[in-house]
Amino acid sequence: MLAAVRSAAVLGIEAYTVTVEVDITQGLPQFTIVGLPAGAVKESRERVSAAILNAGLRLPPRRITVNLAPADIRKDGTAFDLPIAIGILVATEQLKGDVTQECVFVGELGLDGAIRPVRGVLPIARALVTSGCGQLLVLPLPNVAEAALAGRARIAASATLRTLVDELRSGELTLQRPPSRDRLAHRGDDDIGDVVGQDAAKRALEVAAAGGHHLLLVGPPGAGKTMLARRLPTILPQLDDQEALEVMAIHSVAGLVGDACTVARPFRSPHHTISSAGLLGGGSAPRPGEVSLAHHGVLFLDELLEFPRHVLEGLRQPLEDGHVSIVRASSAVRYPSRFTLVGAMNPCPCGRAGVDSCTCADAEIARYRSRLSGPLADRLDMHVTVGPVPLRALGETSAAERSTAIRERVERARGIQRLRFAATPGVSLGVSPGVSCNAHTSGRWLDVHGDVAAAARSLLASAAERLQLSARGYHRVLKVARTIADLEADRMVERAHIAEALRYRAAAADSRAAPPPAHANAIS
Repeated sequence: MLAAVRSAAVLGIEAYTVTVEVDITQGLPQFTIVGLPAGAVKESRERVSAAILNAGLRLPPRRITVNLAPADIRKDGTAFDLPIAIGILVATEQLKGDVTQECVFVGELGLDGAIRPVRGVLPIARALVTSGCGQLLVLPLPNVAEAALAGRARIAASATLRTLVDELRSGELTLQRPPSRDRLAHRGDDDIGDVVGQDAAKRALEVAAAGGHHLLLVGPPGAGKTMLARRLPTILPQLDDQEALEVMAIHSVAGLVGDACTVARPFRSPHHTISSAGLLGGGSAPRPGEVSLAHHGVLFLDELLEFPRHVLEGLRQPLEDGHVSIVRASSAVRYPSRFTLVGAMNPCPCGRAGVDSCTCADAEIARYRSRLSGPLADRLDMHVTVGPVPLRALGETSAAERSTAIRERVERARGIQRLRFAATPGVSLGVSPGVSCNAHTSGRWLDVHGDVAAAARSLLASAAERLQLSARGYHRVLKVARTIADLEADRMVERAHIAEALRYRAAAADSRAAPPPAHANAIS
């Protein structure tokens, strides 16, 4: 007898429908799965067979053929265990076919018949909601909270195959009530007020958070670069509904969803021994990398110059495009990667350049800094020198501004930017759909429509010639200046805004040439 059961799979972070066809005929006992199954899918034969028998159900000794349609797309993962088992039960008339027609089954089976969680449930639930077909998504109990993030999805879940079969026979599948969920600006107790001194670096973090700008922190060991970077998420605004769904969809595909009811901006800090596939994504069965797991959040690369150069160079396209495309012979996937990059590096091999105790020769310093290529450095909007903190200052108890106060200013600036770009949508104007902050818009569009005062434009032009800025560098200075103006709620970009933005770009030139001065952040 022939049976067909609906399931779904994920390609990239988008779901597509898979029809699980089961044919049981007379012949020598054999269990075959076709439709480009990967190794984990082929092993479903053993899991499904044991689960059916241990659930007290029948598995006839006949020829069983399972086809996963469409058959020209490679299938991976263990989520097809449950639909294959249901298809066999329908084909052997242990279940009526009409009770499964409005259901989409996803789940892994244990040998004892337990239904175990799988990756990629959220994209599948989103696809069902978007299609408006009203189908019931049947999945493992641990995945319910994750699937509920999709909103209006109809969800049913059971702990074991036997329980699910009994519910299908009685027609009384229990709909799961979506749990309440919270969105947080950040996780943990970190607060930027814990950082002693470093007012210039804190200001740079505020500007970076307000405009989504990439940031490079340069300073000796122990100056607070890592501490500052880890507090950037605490001043970022909360994720909106669309951003939260995108973040959770990527983490769902990667199998990293823990408490799916709590959604915070990602903060990813990979070790410098990471590979290109780990940072950018890839593998024989493509998986999202750190740049995608940091989508709508922060990617922090500590000890930036210790990363292999070919790995760092792979960041150039994601920084510009906001996505990563991974092409394989059998498929091509695309993962979003719109993140804020924060790098931290020492000014020299010993880390004390600009201080009397530095023992590095000029040639060593030049060779060390050359690990950061010019094209990648040009894509970092802001370069900030972080000087050592006087030891006596560490014991001071004077109150510093907390993250909450800074986040309020950042949220106001982001609100101004959203209104600006919402009022002038359309790719024809240089603003792509979904752009909500200055760093992600076209520099040319901002140059024309960004309300730049004549005096400010004149200063930028003369400074660009003196600093030998590229066209990209010119526009990035303008974007940072527009963000500074938004923080001050000024409609026009004035000369003072350009001057502050130029200090960050001048620091970039200094960090790649001579050692920084001992009086950090004194570039004018």
